[in-house]
Amino acid sequence: MALTTREWERPLLALAYEAWQADTSPPQVQVENKDVLAQAYDYCESITAIHSHSFHMASRFLPRAKRRAVRALYAFCRKTDDIVDKPPAGKEGPDAAQAALESWRARSLTPIADASAPIVLAWTDARCHFRIPQRYAEQLIDGVAQDIACPRYETFAALTTYCYGVAATVGLMSMRIIGFSSAEAIPYALKLSVALQLTNILRDVGEDWRAGRLYLPLEELRLFGLGEGDVEAAIVDDRWRKFMRFQIERNRQLYEEALPGIALLHADGRLSIAVAAEMYRAILADIEAHDYDVFSRRAYVSAWKKLKRLPAIWRRSKTVRPL
Repeated sequence: MALTTREWERPLLALAYEAWQADTSPPQVQVENKDVLAQAYDYCESITAIHSHSFHMASRFLPRAKRRAVRALYAFCRKTDDIVDKPPAGKEGPDAAQAALESWRARSLTPIADASAPIVLAWTDARCHFRIPQRYAEQLIDGVAQDIACPRYETFAALTTYCYGVAATVGLMSMRIIGFSSAEAIPYALKLSVALQLTNILRDVGEDWRAGRLYLPLEELRLFGLGEGDVEAAIVDDRWRKFMRFQIERNRQLYEEALPGIALLHADGRLSIAVAAEMYRAILADIEAHDYDVFSRRAYVSAWKKLKRLPAIWRRSKTVRPL
C-alpha cells in the first residue's frame, strides 16, 4: 500500500524539503567550563518537566545525549511560544511581541552560543551536535509569529500551514536528533506532527477562545451549522458533537498513516516517538468520553493510564513497518 499524500500536504512537504536541503554552516559552541553546559541542559530538562508531562515521559526512553537534545529543543520552542503568549508587563501588543520575537531569533540562532543564556547554550550545542538545519528553527519562529495577530483560518489547508510552522518543524528537528534511515521519513514525520497539533487544537478550544484565538477551520464549522458565536457560547449540542466526531476521525487517520514511519527511525528512538504519538492520540478518547466538552475542561490522560499503555506501545514500536 502506497503512502497517501493529500493535496494540503504537498506545499508542506515542499517547505520541509527546502529546509532539509538548506546549506548552512553548523553553529559553534565554545565553553571552557563543561559544567556550564551541563547546567544549561539541566535547566532545559526542568522546563520540559514543568510544562509537558507527556513530552517529558516520552523523552525518557531516549539515550542520554538524544534525551538532553530533545529537551533543549523543547525549551527553545517553549521560550519562543512564551514570547508571544506571556509577554512581560508593559510589553504587550503586536509590535512589542514582534520586536521581542525578532530579538529572540537573533539570540537563539546565533552562530556562536551565548554561554550566559542556558536555553540558547544547550539549544545551540544540540543543533551543532545533531546538525539540525537552521531553516527549520526559522520556520518555527515564523509560525509562532502568526499568533501575534490572532488570525482565523478559513480552510483546513490554511490551518495545516500554521501546523507546519509550529509543530511539523519541531517534529523534523526531533527526527534529526533521533536519527533516521532516509529522507523517506519526512512525510511520516509531517503527518504525525500535524496530528499532534490538531489534537492540541481540539483539546484547547475553550482555553484558546478565552485567549482570543480560534484555530478551528471556519469553513468546516459552517458545514455543521456552527459559527464563532457557538464557540463563544460553549454549548455542546448535536451540531457540535457531529463536528467534533468529524475532526477526531480525521485526526485519528493521520496518526494511523504516520505510525509506520517509526520504523524508519533509529532503533533507540522508536519507542520514544511511539509513546508521544499514542499518549496524544489517547487525548481524543478522553474528549469523546466527556461528550466533546472542550470548553469547561481540558482533556488529559492520567499518569496511571499512561503507564498502563506502555507495554502495548512497546510491542507496537517493535513490529511496525513502513508502507
